[in-house]
Amino acid sequence: MTNLDRPTAYTPDLGANSLSGEAHAILINKVSWGAIFAGVVVALVVQVLLTMLGAGIGIATLDPGTSDNPDASTFSIIAGVWYVVSGIVAAYIGGFVAGRMSGKTHETAGGYHGLTTWAMTTLLVLYFLTTTIGTIVGGTLSGVATTVGGIGQTVATAAAPAIAQSNPLDALESQVRATGTDPEALNNAAVNSIRAVMMGEEADAATARQQAAQALSTARGIPLDQATQQVANIEKQYRDKVEAAKQTATDAASATASATSMGAIFAFIGLVLGAGAAWIGGRSGVRNATSYT
Repeated sequence: MTNLDRPTAYTPDLGANSLSGEAHAILINKVSWGAIFAGVVVALVVQVLLTMLGAGIGIATLDPGTSDNPDASTFSIIAGVWYVVSGIVAAYIGGFVAGRMSGKTHETAGGYHGLTTWAMTTLLVLYFLTTTIGTIVGGTLSGVATTVGGIGQTVATAAAPAIAQSNPLDALESQVRATGTDPEALNNAAVNSIRAVMMGEEADAATARQQAAQALSTARGIPLDQATQQVANIEKQYRDKVEAAKQTATDAASATASATSMGAIFAFIGLVLGAGAAWIGGRSGVRNATSYT
């Protein structure tokens, strides 16, 4: 029996189509990091350009010669909206570039390239904010914010009372010594007695007030009833300043919490919408590329 006459085993070709299908799937889903890197670079540059444009427009609306300028809260809202819009635009453009340069023919693959571009851009921005680059940028933006917030001397004038209230006891001591003409020891005794009224226990307040009135009467050479009235006036002024300082601190803390909360919400909205824009941009880039083939 010759080789031609020998029966051959049947070996069906099961893997040809399967291998070609797997290769096609691999080619479709293979990540093009070069395209993603290009998309990240473009997205970052677009974000910087739009941020600079927004800052320029915002500063241009201010008039240093007048006090008729938008409130800080208005600026915060506008800045938040601009941040969201610029983030969406930058994410879309970066995703479009990544999808277009990926060489893919499937829109879903382009969308994933756009989404990956958005993710890498976000991580890079967070990294920059915690490094020296972020410090430099933050210092620059801080200078801009100082210029915006410090137009003229209105803010400094408004803040002066709060600064004076930072230590009411110093103002109290100056007030006691202002009209004292007796020896230093008498003035010191009056100051210490009035300090005891302000800082002592409430149960001993009545006794402390009597001692303070007596010390002030001796230091200033005035009748005891007049000294008692002056002690009451000084105590009232001190209490009012302390309450005003507390209210100022409470208002500042509330404003800070509100601004932080608003900033976090705007950042969340901007990132979510940016992810969607990057996905759409990646798909659009592939769709536009395949439309010419």
